[in-house]
Amino acid sequence: MVAISSPQYVWTLFTSPLMKEFRVSLAEIQVTFSILIVLQTFLSPFQGFLVDKLGPRLLLGLGTALTGLSWVLAGLARNVLELYLSYGVLGGIGTGTVYVGVVGLVVQWFPERRGFASGLVAAGYGMGAILTTLPISGSLTGMGYRATLMVYGTVFGLAGLLISQALRRPPSALRGSGTGAGQRKSARPTQMLKSPVFWVMFGMMTLMSTSGLMVISQMGAFAKDFGVANVMVLGTAALPLALTLDRCTNGLTRPLFGWISDRIGRENTMFMAFALEALAMTAWLATRQSPVTFVLLSGIVFLGWGEIFSLFPATLTDTFGTEHATANYGCLYMAQGVGSVLGGPLAAMLHQASGSWTVVFQIMIAMDATAALAALLILKPMRRQAALREREWPLPAGGVAADL
Repeated sequence: MVAISSPQYVWTLFTSPLMKEFRVSLAEIQVTFSILIVLQTFLSPFQGFLVDKLGPRLLLGLGTALTGLSWVLAGLARNVLELYLSYGVLGGIGTGTVYVGVVGLVVQWFPERRGFASGLVAAGYGMGAILTTLPISGSLTGMGYRATLMVYGTVFGLAGLLISQALRRPPSALRGSGTGAGQRKSARPTQMLKSPVFWVMFGMMTLMSTSGLMVISQMGAFAKDFGVANVMVLGTAALPLALTLDRCTNGLTRPLFGWISDRIGRENTMFMAFALEALAMTAWLATRQSPVTFVLLSGIVFLGWGEIFSLFPATLTDTFGTEHATANYGCLYMAQGVGSVLGGPLAAMLHQASGSWTVVFQIMIAMDATAALAALLILKPMRRQAALREREWPLPAGGVAADL
C-alpha cells in the first residue's frame, strides 16, 4: 500500500510543471487524475474477483509493477494523450489491483477487528506518501518532473513487487468466521447489488470521496490562488508542509476511527468523522489567506476524510459477509471513481467558470454534511431493519446484528 500511494497523493505537485510542459489547462491535466482513480475503482470488482481466484501474490505483484511502470512511462510522455495512457490508465489498473486486493484480504484475516485492521492497511496508502512528498518536491526543483517520475517509478515498482511475495490467503476457517454466534452464508456481488443498503453506502462514499479528492487533486492550485503555497512556515513552504501533515493525519485517521467504530458502531463513527471534515473545510475556507491555519486545517480536513477507507469496507463486510469480501468491496470502491470525476476535472471547470474556489468549497462542505446525516438517519435504520428481517440477503455471522 505504501508503494502505490504516491500516484494519488503527490499528484498535485506535478500539475503545474505538466501544464507548462504540455501547454494545457488545469482541467485538461486533471483528466489524468480522474482516469487514474476511475480505472483504479471501476475495474476493482473484476480485479477483486481475480485476486480471490488467483491469489494475492500474483495479482498484487503485477499491480505494483504496473504502478511503477506507469510513472516511468509518464516521464517519457511527449504529449498529454501519452500522459493519460501511462500515468492514468496503467497507474489506475496497477493501484486498483493492489488496493482492493489488500483491503479484501485483511478483512478476511481479522474478522473480529475489521475496522481497525482495514484502517491499518489503509493507513499504508494514506501515509505512504509521507516518505516521498518532500523528496519529490525537492527532486522536481532539482531534476525536473521527467527524471523524478522515472526514478521514483522504478523504486515503487521494484519495492512493491518484492514485498507482495510475502502475502497469502487466510485459512478457510478464518475466512468464514466473524463476531457473534451462528453462521450464515455470505452474499455474492450480484445479491449485494440488489440491496438498497448497498446503494446508500455507495452514495455516501461518493459524497465523501468527491470532497476529499477535490482537495487532493486541486490543493496545489487553490493554495496558489489563496496566496499561501510558497509562504514559509517553520522553515518550509506551506504547500509541501501541508501535504506532509496531510499524509500523517490521513493515515492516522484510518486505524483510529476504525478502532472507534469497532466499539461504538460504524454509523455513529461515520457521523463524527464526516461532520469533522465539514467543520474543518468551513474553517479552512474562512481563514484561507493564513499560511499557518492553512497547514493546520489541512491536516484536520484529512483527519475527517481518510477514515472512509476503513469504515466503509468494514461496514460492507459486516453487512454482506466475508466469503466474497474482495469482490464486494470492489463494487463499493467504484464510488471513489465517481468522486474523482466530480472532484477532479468538474471541480476545476466549476472554478474556471466561477473564477473562485468559494463555490467549490461550499459544495464540498454540503456533501460532507449530507453524508454525516445520512449515516445516522438513513444507513443506521436500514441496516437495523435488514438485520431484523433478513429478507434481502443471508447475513454473515454476527454481521449487522452484532454491530448494532
